[in-house]
Amino acid sequence: MSGLIGKKIGMTSIFDSNGKNIPCTVIEAGPCIVTQVRTEEVDGYKAVQLGFDDATEKSATKADQGHAKKAGTSVKRKIVEFKGFDKEYKLGDAITVEHFTEGEFVDIAGLSKGKGFQGVVKRHGFAGVGQATHGQHNRLRAPGSVGASSYPSRVFKGMRMAGRMGGENVKVENLRVLKVVAEKNLLVVKGCVPGHKNAYVIIRK
Repeated sequence: MSGLIGKKIGMTSIFDSNGKNIPCTVIEAGPCIVTQVRTEEVDGYKAVQLGFDDATEKSATKADQGHAKKAGTSVKRKIVEFKGFDKEYKLGDAITVEHFTEGEFVDIAGLSKGKGFQGVVKRHGFAGVGQATHGQHNRLRAPGSVGASSYPSRVFKGMRMAGRMGGENVKVENLRVLKVVAEKNLLVVKGCVPGHKNAYVIIRK
């Protein structure tokens, strides 16, 4: 699947031709620079490695600097490989947001917001006790029983409990492209995408 690397700018809403208000996400998509071309002869598969968002030389390793120098570009913060490009690309080529067209559907993956240590009501959607009657003065958000009796005398693996929530790789599929603003490298898609503002996302056709 071909695609681009982008950065989530934030959410807004726009009106369609029928006057319906549509929630959407604005993404800065590209321009991405080709930093390496994988071939069947050398690597055993065909792919294009893209780099996005300039990094400072001070924060880059010598290996990163040499890798970018070979492509004739600056060191990049985010590097991802993509397969399935129709066009042949060379080192140093730039791929812009015009790779996408309005009306098509894309898959967007990113790292979801970290929410820290959360209880079972927020993490797993437990209902809690509900009515605080019969002395249930502090049990509204408690998990309840987690184990059986003397047999098996343990808690089964996979039991839904409190714990760290978020900070996971999430992919949202079939988001419709509403607008492509080429002069500002912006992509507007319907709905929400994972991650906080300025988080990197991977957009695939």
